[in-house]
Amino acid sequence: MSIFERYLSVWVALAMVAGIVIGNIAPALVQMIAAAELARVNLVVAVLIWAMVYPMMVGVDPAAVKDAFKQPRGLGITLVVNWLIKPFTMALLGLLFFEGIFADLVSPEDAQQYIAGLILLGAAPCTAMVFVWSQLTRGDENYTLLQVSLNDVVMVFAFAPIVAFLLGVTDIEVPWETLVLSVVLFVLLPLLAGIWTRKRLGSAARIEGFQAHVKPWSVIGLIATVTILFGLQGQVILDRPEVIALIAVPILIQSYGIFALAYGAAFALKVPHRIAAPCALIGTSNFFELAVAVAISLFGLNSGAALATVVGVLVEVPVMLSLVAFANRTRSRFPGNG
Repeated sequence: MSIFERYLSVWVALAMVAGIVIGNIAPALVQMIAAAELARVNLVVAVLIWAMVYPMMVGVDPAAVKDAFKQPRGLGITLVVNWLIKPFTMALLGLLFFEGIFADLVSPEDAQQYIAGLILLGAAPCTAMVFVWSQLTRGDENYTLLQVSLNDVVMVFAFAPIVAFLLGVTDIEVPWETLVLSVVLFVLLPLLAGIWTRKRLGSAARIEGFQAHVKPWSVIGLIATVTILFGLQGQVILDRPEVIALIAVPILIQSYGIFALAYGAAFALKVPHRIAAPCALIGTSNFFELAVAVAISLFGLNSGAALATVVGVLVEVPVMLSLVAFANRTRSRFPGNG
């Protein structure tokens, strides 16, 4: 492992602090980065995520992707957890905390906004960052691509109806430009670049050597992304720390609970670890670009719903790193990894 991977948690913690500091002492710089948007996708962050995803895409063998269908259990777990369980448990946790446990700490109007934001997060499984988490757990590149692609297809048809049902509204307008652009930037283009790179490299040995050479840049991209995300929200973190802490509670419970459910199901069904780890991490992580965009379009930029989706962004990286570490520690308990 490189020094970046070995001390990844330390670098991410420093990046979070650096982001908050930069966001408060250099707001003009942060605003300039924030303004670089297309269809509500931040292009600076997009470039960094692209850099994170590309090294894994080099490992994707198009000819072998079809073999991933020979392991349907991983796909089944992903679909059931992401679409039949996760949105509804997130809604229930939102109601439990903001209409029950935290009812005396926030106004009823704010509570409804926070619940709405949590629902949007729960209904949007991750697209881009999953490739990073999969890489850090030595996941199967071909299978991870298949899982993400299948989730993207389901998202096109299921996201709006699920959100409409849980929010009790009928005029959900899915920002298709955000959804399509994100898939193109974070899945299609890195995949095409990876396939092109494989063809240029030729032999398996050269491909493996190239991946080892570019892999550290994936971790560097993650650290830079964390710095920017926390920089963009630095002022909010300092202005409303108590609210962020309240919103983070159900998100944390949901994240660890969903991971435990999916990872446990994969273990019980004897799914190989290279498939089980990404399978569990997809549902745990969120497609925050989509959730934030819908929250803003439905409730406004300064709404509690938008704030809740932003908290999801802030919580995600530390949570996912802890789950990656757990998945790596328990690899030997899965079949074929003893």
